[in-house]
Amino acid sequence: MSAGEEIRRRDELKHQYRAAYQKMTSILFVEDPIGINFEDNTDEYELEVSTILPRLRSCRSVEDVQRVVHEEFVRWFDAGTAGPPEKYQGIAKRIWEEVIPGLQG
Repeated sequence: MSAGEEIRRRDELKHQYRAAYQKMTSILFVEDPIGINFEDNTDEYELEVSTILPRLRSCRSVEDVQRVVHEEFVRWFDAGTAGPPEKYQGIAKRIWEEVIPGLQG
């Protein structure tokens, strides 16, 4: 996918899932699973959100969310940088409670 196509896709997701997109971006920024929060780069996790968010509709549990988030971080970075799946448990719980309800309905 070209950079232009990726930007268009991200913009479409932002529009389609406005509140969920913003909430998930905020959760990842605050939780900062790979240590890239430098306080002023609040959009740093938008690429990951753009691939995680569409997959959340198939999640039926916190464990499903954890698996999806971890898989996407491994895909975007690598297994060493992403770390173990357990590292994403708190993130998954927050997404399950704060993002998933907004995707239903």
